[in-house]
Amino acid sequence: MSLLDHPAPPALPGAATASAPPAAAALFPEPLPPLPAPLPRPVRPPAARPQLWLVTTAVHEAAAARHAPLVLEPAELARAAELRRPADRATYLCAHVGLRRLLGSHLGVAPSKVPLARAPCPCCGEPHGRPVLPDGRLHFSLSHCEGLSLIALAPAPVGVDIEPVPHPDTVSEAADVLHPAESAELAALPPELRPDAFTRVWTRKEAYLKGLGVGLGDDPARTRVGAGRTPAAPVGWLLADVAVPAGHFAAVAVRL
Repeated sequence: MSLLDHPAPPALPGAATASAPPAAAALFPEPLPPLPAPLPRPVRPPAARPQLWLVTTAVHEAAAARHAPLVLEPAELARAAELRRPADRATYLCAHVGLRRLLGSHLGVAPSKVPLARAPCPCCGEPHGRPVLPDGRLHFSLSHCEGLSLIALAPAPVGVDIEPVPHPDTVSEAADVLHPAESAELAALPPELRPDAFTRVWTRKEAYLKGLGVGLGDDPARTRVGAGRTPAAPVGWLLADVAVPAGHFAAVAVRL
């Protein structure tokens, strides 16, 4: 779930984009090889350095549609079928098939045999929290928007988020979800720079909340992650921007 559900109209082919380049400390994801290409040999992610994979729907769509009935669980297939827009269904299938491929490669099992479970909800304790591997050997996070998905693997709790830059009206409507210091940072910017800055801070915020396991069940205005070029990482966490295609921003948070 995301607040950024009113993205700006797509740029015309060949048109210049308004997105600012990522900060110098941004992490760069690897493009996930499309099926039937094999994945690289799995390497356990080092501490505080997540593995990041970018899944482009246009590259994976056909293969993911063929493999989804063989790889995904009935609940995942049912969720995909509930999505009314074909583009949303395609991206969902690409993201979840890609995630199971990566987890299966690390665990040494077929993607369909990856033993996903639900963690207890941090708010109520019921078993409907974030998806996890039961033994806790590897942590993961998944985020997708139309056309792109981002997957993170780490040895500690991790959260990732990717979002398109929204229309300026959305930025104005959603300003109350920011920490007061972040709102002040945005207010000090020229109006034309605010959509990029808002998306930057929002992806950092959602990545961190997903890493905690609470997602948007917590008040996003309580925690400051910064709207500037350098993230303001909460104590005990690595927080970094992720370099993704123009018109989007992304971030990852890993518990240290």
